[in-house]
Amino acid sequence: MGATRVTETLVLSLLLLLSGSSATQRRKTRAAPRMPCKQMVFYFHDILYNGENAKNATSAIVGAPAWGNRTILAGQNHFGNVVVFDDPITLDNNLLSIPVGRAQGFYLYDRKDYFTAWLGFSFFFNSTLHRGSITFAGADPLNKTRDISVIGGTGDFFMARGIATLMTDAVEGDVYFRLQVYIKLFECW
Repeated sequence: MGATRVTETLVLSLLLLLSGSSATQRRKTRAAPRMPCKQMVFYFHDILYNGENAKNATSAIVGAPAWGNRTILAGQNHFGNVVVFDDPITLDNNLLSIPVGRAQGFYLYDRKDYFTAWLGFSFFFNSTLHRGSITFAGADPLNKTRDISVIGGTGDFFMARGIATLMTDAVEGDVYFRLQVYIKLFECW
């Protein structure tokens, strides 16, 4: 009976020692950085309605603070403006290139003291290269480059997850801007 007790204690001690050392080993080693399973670059072109360009506009102010209006972005870093858009997506930075899809969603300017926005939108593809959609969301501090989250998708991008690096490629006053969107997907089905 005593020998069985000693054997059980030794086995239990050995198991505890092994499990503790493997946990320590796991903490010491870091996982290798994941490589994207898919990378793509697109451009989207936003033309804000300004009261005179209804024919060409691809976005419009739908919410404005009391001191603003719906044809001119508000002062104070555009705070309080909500803009919806339906912008063409191209493979290069030329607005007149054949679109491969549409960027549809909204952005809102959410800080009074600093120029920043919050984005929620999807890329809807209608080309022979891609079918389906990719959905994005996140804060946009409006730096030269910034990252937002890829939070899902459909079709070719079913349940996609990743990061989209946005870079402001061109700006023409408050009426036109072009973003380069470098998409890195880390979950591809």
